[in-house]
Amino acid sequence: MWRKKKFLIPAAALIVALIGGGVWVSLSWGGAKNPTAKPTLAQVTRGDIRLAVACTGRVASNLDVDIKCKASGEIVKLPFDISDKVKKDDLLMELDPVDEQRNFRLAEVGLSASQAKLIVAQQNLAIAESTLATDRKRAEATLQSAQVSAADARAKADRMKQLLAKQLSSQEETDTAETTAAQAESALTAAEVAMDVLTTEEQALELKRQDVVLAQTQVESDTIAKTQTEDRLHDTKVVAPMDGVVVARDVQIGQIIASAVSNVGGGTTILTLSDLSHIFVLASVDESEIGKVAEDQQATITADAYPGKRFTGKVVRIATRGVNSSNVVTFEVKIEVISENRDLLKPEMTTNVEIVAAEKNDVLTVPADAVLRKGRKQTATVVKGGKNEDRTVEVGITDSTNTEIISGLTEGETVVVHKGAADSRWNAGQQRPQGGNRPPSIMGGGPGGGGGRR
Repeated sequence: MWRKKKFLIPAAALIVALIGGGVWVSLSWGGAKNPTAKPTLAQVTRGDIRLAVACTGRVASNLDVDIKCKASGEIVKLPFDISDKVKKDDLLMELDPVDEQRNFRLAEVGLSASQAKLIVAQQNLAIAESTLATDRKRAEATLQSAQVSAADARAKADRMKQLLAKQLSSQEETDTAETTAAQAESALTAAEVAMDVLTTEEQALELKRQDVVLAQTQVESDTIAKTQTEDRLHDTKVVAPMDGVVVARDVQIGQIIASAVSNVGGGTTILTLSDLSHIFVLASVDESEIGKVAEDQQATITADAYPGKRFTGKVVRIATRGVNSSNVVTFEVKIEVISENRDLLKPEMTTNVEIVAAEKNDVLTVPADAVLRKGRKQTATVVKGGKNEDRTVEVGITDSTNTEIISGLTEGETVVVHKGAADSRWNAGQQRPQGGNRPPSIMGGGPGGGGGRR
C-alpha cells in the first residue's frame, strides 16, 4: 500500500504540470484572438508633427590654441590663470631676458665692426680709383710726348745722315742727332711700359672692389644675426594671438621651459586658449539616422548641468566619414549653438541633442499603429457604419507616435489602432511560416521545430 501511494504522487504532479502548460500555451497563443476583445479606435485629426533624430554630443569651442614659446628660459611673469579672459596682444608669459639681451648686444657690436670695415674698404677703393685715374692721365701725356719727341729726333737724325752723304754736315753732328733719336725712342719705350703698369693697377683695383663686396656681405650677415637675436629677445614675451579664455595652464612662475622651435619634442605648452565667441556641439549620429540629417536643420540641446533649460542650435557640418567603434558606426555632426544663453555651455560638457529632420504643421495625423504595410501599400482600417474597411493611404513623415496622412483619409474618420502590430509580419498580409499557426508542443517542439511527435 505504501509503495502504491509513493508511485501515484509523482504521476499526479506530472499531470498537473501538463495541464498548466497547456493552459499557458492556450492563453499566450489564443488570447490575442479573443473575439470579444474590443479594438482600439482613433480619429483622423489635424495637428503638428515633427520627425527628430535623437543623439548625444559634447560641447566644443570655436578654436583651441596651445600656446608655446619660441625661446627657452625661466618664467618670470605669468599674469593669467584658468578661466581668465584675455584680449589679443595681452602679455601671457615672459621669460628672464638677461641672456638674450647679452646676445643682442654682442650682435650690435659685431654689426658695428663690420660696418666700419665696409667704410674702410669703400674709402680704399675710392682712393685707388682716384690714383689710377691720375696715373692714367699722366702716363698718356708722357706717352704722347715721347712719341712726338721720338719721331722728331728720328727725322732729324735721318736728315743729318742725308746731309753727311752730301758732305753738307759733319760726322759729329750726325752722331749727335742719332744719339738724340735713340734717347727719344728709349723714352717712348719707357712711356709704353708705364701704360702697361696701369693694367696691373686696374687688377689691384678690382681686388679692392671685391674687398668692398666682402665687407658688404659681412654687414648683411651681421644685420641678420642682430635681427635674429632681437627676435629671440622679443620671443621671451608671449602675447595672446586672439581674444579668448584660458582653459588650461601647464606651467608656473620659476619653471624653466623648452623652446618650441629648437626642441625635438615640440617644446613646453604654456597654456591653452579657447575662442568661445562661437559654441558648438559635436554630436554622434548613428548610421541608421544620418540620412535624415542635413545642414541648416534646427536642433534642440539640453545639458544635465542646466535642468529645464533648452538651447537652440543649427547643423553646420556633417562628417563625410564615419567612425567605427565596436562595430557601431557613427557620424560626427557639428551643431552651432545660436541661442542667447549659449554662454552657459562649457567645453566638454555632455549634451542630449534632438535634430529636427522634418516638421509640418496643421496636417492630417493618425496614430502610427493605425497604418499597416501590406505588400508595397500602406493601409488603414476605417470604421464606417459599423463595418471595417481597409483603405490604401499615402503617408508622409512619422515621429513613431503619429503618422502624417497625405491622402486616403479625411478629417474626423475613425480608424482602428493595431497596438504593437504596426509593420509586423503578422499584419503585413504576408504568408506565415510553416507551423506558425499552432502552439509549441508542451514536450519541447516550437513552431516548425523538431520537438513533439513525428
